[in-house]
Amino acid sequence: MALAATCSRGFEPILGEEIRCLGASNVTEGRGVVTFRGGLETIYRVNLWSRTAIRVLIHLKEGSVAGRDDLYALARQVEWERWLTPRDTFAVETAGRTDGLEHSGFAALIVKDAVADHFRKRKGKRPSVDRTRPSVRIRLHLNPRGSSLLIDTSGQPLSRRGYRRYGGTAPLSESLAAGMLLIAGYDGTRPFLDPMCGSGTIAAEAALIASNTAPGLFRRFAAERLRIHDARMLAELRSGAERSRREPTFPIVASDHDPKILAAARRNFERGRLSRWIQVAQRDFEDLELPGENTLIVFNPPYGQRLDDASGLTSLYRTIGDTLKQRAQGATAWILVGSGKLARSVGLHASKRVVLFNGPIECRFMRFDLYSGSRKKP
Repeated sequence: MALAATCSRGFEPILGEEIRCLGASNVTEGRGVVTFRGGLETIYRVNLWSRTAIRVLIHLKEGSVAGRDDLYALARQVEWERWLTPRDTFAVETAGRTDGLEHSGFAALIVKDAVADHFRKRKGKRPSVDRTRPSVRIRLHLNPRGSSLLIDTSGQPLSRRGYRRYGGTAPLSESLAAGMLLIAGYDGTRPFLDPMCGSGTIAAEAALIASNTAPGLFRRFAAERLRIHDARMLAELRSGAERSRREPTFPIVASDHDPKILAAARRNFERGRLSRWIQVAQRDFEDLELPGENTLIVFNPPYGQRLDDASGLTSLYRTIGDTLKQRAQGATAWILVGSGKLARSVGLHASKRVVLFNGPIECRFMRFDLYSGSRKKP
């Protein structure tokens, strides 16, 4: 089957490599999407194991759509009997726009009519619409260069692992946190610290990586309601993923100054069955302590577009830079920063900068190599 997996911008190369390692073929990286080919097992594997994918989709049809008639004709070309029966339910979700179809609700209605007419003509009756928990989720991607009809095999976005019931003021998505860790090269073979952990998303994703836990192990997928679903195959893949879990060999520490948010983080760790692998500490950032040699530090301090006026955070970022320089020698720190002014306020030289998007906010994910004294050798 022709398949596609969506992701946040900036993570396409990482997602492409994940999908290659999971056995897919013809992997091509686009903008916010990776296309590939594979069978049902590939669909299950990517849903279970990808740390950066948001959705896994089956590609049905693609064509130029300039208005209602074009979209209706495109939807009528799909062999819908392969995916649902008149006894099933379905919903149509739309993204993007194109000339003549700028209203997403109208475009979804056209596809719905095409599906209903297809079944009336061939079966004499049609499936019903269920927007809350349909058997089949049809996704329409409108684009002036070519619109696509797809079937969603994930359901809830894959970033929703299921462990984060309690969030802070502006928590990162789980897939963004995991992608940051993969960019930073984290694989569980060194101590890890998030000194501004908030509700614990980055630390939780670090524990999933270090324990080799499939991020989708404890959740359900929309693929389980499709006609092609193979319950035995998925059960075997889940069982294999469960057996592959391991005990992390290096400490994972999540610290924050706020006792209330730390309590929420602890509840999230418990819900994700990660508590035994994450050490939680109440500590001001200025009192930063490394959990071991060669520690990897990854954190997401507040920045102006989300929580406060950026100008009021300049002193915080100066403190971040001073504390890292004084108390984190020998470590590597990666910081997600949403403002160039705040990035400069850190006062340290970044050895690497990666453009990432936290929702609509363009951020810089910056690496700082923290040496003792000067980097220059005599």
